[in-house]
Amino acid sequence: MKKAVIIGVGPEAGLGARLCRRFAEEGLHVFAAGRTAAVVEAVAKSIDARGGRATAVAADATDEAQVVALFDRAQSAPGGAIDLAIYNAGNNTPGRILDMTAEYFERSWRVGCLGGFLFGREAVRRMIATGGGALLFTGASASLRGRANFGAFNAAKGALRNLAQAMAKEYAEQRIHVGHVVIDGPIGGEKIRKLAPDYAAQKGEEGLIDLDGIAEAFVYLYRQKRNAWSFEVDVRTSRESW
Repeated sequence: MKKAVIIGVGPEAGLGARLCRRFAEEGLHVFAAGRTAAVVEAVAKSIDARGGRATAVAADATDEAQVVALFDRAQSAPGGAIDLAIYNAGNNTPGRILDMTAEYFERSWRVGCLGGFLFGREAVRRMIATGGGALLFTGASASLRGRANFGAFNAAKGALRNLAQAMAKEYAEQRIHVGHVVIDGPIGGEKIRKLAPDYAAQKGEEGLIDLDGIAEAFVYLYRQKRNAWSFEVDVRTSRESW
């Protein structure tokens, strides 16, 4: 059984958890990583109950030692090689530039980009040694364009996309497929329904991007043949203005 390492895993009704569940259905042993042990443990138990294989790991994407330990644990576990790694960690950091502290901006960058570097580096190190794999990054509308009042978030996601593109070009010859999924709009998960219920209600189900649909975009990239790779897929609802 090959392995998948997915970081940025939160509640069941969130993208990270849905990615874990979907790739467990693909037959991978999923290592579900997130900052809160109880949350990732619940996700792993849910996958096990469905007949999949999952291991919960508490890890902070911005902590180098914890990211290294995450990959060491996955690599040393019984089974096959790490065939898939997904960096899904992120934070929405709104605010006007003049009102931001340096600490606020740096925290956005650390989660949005530095963590992606640490995670991607460790994934590539293992995949080169075992003959390749897929490394996928979760992007956003901010990956492609700047927007007023979201300068910190725009900067972090734009940097992550450039990092992913550089890695795609740098390691393709080592049979590592690096991809980036742009999620262009609000995700229909637990976070928006709890933190912005009025906005979610205004959008309606047709205006929120379906979790299963997003997961399928990742599966599409993962399954691509080596002589027909895509770097980027974008996902949005039919109502999204772009």
